[in-house]
Amino acid sequence: MTRLPLPPSLYADTAVAPVATPPLDTDKTVSVAIVGGGYTGLSTALHLAEQGVEALVLEAQEPGWGASGNNGGHTNPGLKHDPDQIEADFGAELGRRMIEFSYGTPNFTHDLIRRYQIPCEARQNGTLRAAYSEAGAAAIEKTAQQCIRRGMPVSYLGREQLREMTGSDRYIGAMLDTRGGDLHPLSYARGLARAAISAGAKVHGETPAQSLRRDGNRWRIETPRAIVHADKVLLATNGFTDDLWPALRRTIVPVFSSIAATAPLSDAVARSIMPTRPVLYESGHITVYYRIDQQNRLLMGGRGPMRWISSPSDVAYLMRYAERLWPQIKGVAWTHGWNSRLAITGDHYPHVHEPAESILISLGCNGRGVALSTAMGAQLARRLIGGAKAEIDMPVTGIKPIPMHAFWPVGVTTAVIAGRVRDRLGI
Repeated sequence: MTRLPLPPSLYADTAVAPVATPPLDTDKTVSVAIVGGGYTGLSTALHLAEQGVEALVLEAQEPGWGASGNNGGHTNPGLKHDPDQIEADFGAELGRRMIEFSYGTPNFTHDLIRRYQIPCEARQNGTLRAAYSEAGAAAIEKTAQQCIRRGMPVSYLGREQLREMTGSDRYIGAMLDTRGGDLHPLSYARGLARAAISAGAKVHGETPAQSLRRDGNRWRIETPRAIVHADKVLLATNGFTDDLWPALRRTIVPVFSSIAATAPLSDAVARSIMPTRPVLYESGHITVYYRIDQQNRLLMGGRGPMRWISSPSDVAYLMRYAERLWPQIKGVAWTHGWNSRLAITGDHYPHVHEPAESILISLGCNGRGVALSTAMGAQLARRLIGGAKAEIDMPVTGIKPIPMHAFWPVGVTTAVIAGRVRDRLGI
């Protein structure tokens, strides 16, 4: 197969050089085969290799080609649901571990970046979860109190503080978590691949897994040029999950998330927007998220067309919204517009499955993939090494297809339209 070009993103134009990941052209027998070269697969390979386990990554394109190299670049803490809800859903013990793990993922990620000296413009200036409606602000304050009660480095900010932090009078309230931050997603993916290879893992691009079946005591994975036999297999395909494992594709909804980026802003304008450089995501029915990168570019993200895009004009609403937040940027050039697919689960929790002996599956980051996927790599490596007796800090559940999955494109489009209307009305 021919490697597809990267989406036309700012990241593709500015990332560090990729490490060599040649196609697999020789049959291999390994301890663990990993399907998917995004953050989850690369981090798992790295953590396996650190412990002397032979790991081989099969990536259909190149590391970071999908959402891992094309996301908003936020290293956000936590899960979709509030801490109290997580404990109610999974019990006090597992719920507590899930909360501690998920809210600690930014520290885990930035520590790993420092440990391997990965050049990816990483900063840890905090995450703002902001609301522009009274109902949204009340919900965020409730979340903040739950986090504060558990001793997290979290504070609730009011309108005046947010005006100073964001340069906009749009927001009523927000939760600041100082553990959050940002990075260059594609440089980070390439750095993870380089770190995994340096630790002893093998990473092969242009090598899609075409079939998977049991072959004696091992799993047999067929690729275009070679066969892989593995004692254990991890499937980490997220928003690009196909039919390699029965029914798995129907457990997630692949949703496009889009980003538009400006040319570098003047120092004066950049200082007037997010002067302390946290990242921000809005608490709305349709989430908008943004940050200022280290070159003073404004990156605005949100839902866009449920198809591939190649220009900022494809998400003109993000540009209009940015001008609403900061009128001083009117007339600024928008240089890039791109998107990729992420995976949304029906319950908005990440899913880990073990549908057969020596098969592990991890997918469904629900828009929190940068830090969560990285930290999941260590968890999955522990499970792959220790088996079912090795507890991890996320639930291991059965595969449950989403009802009426065939209609997801219509459902997503309808939900986006309805969500935008509700956000405009403040309900």
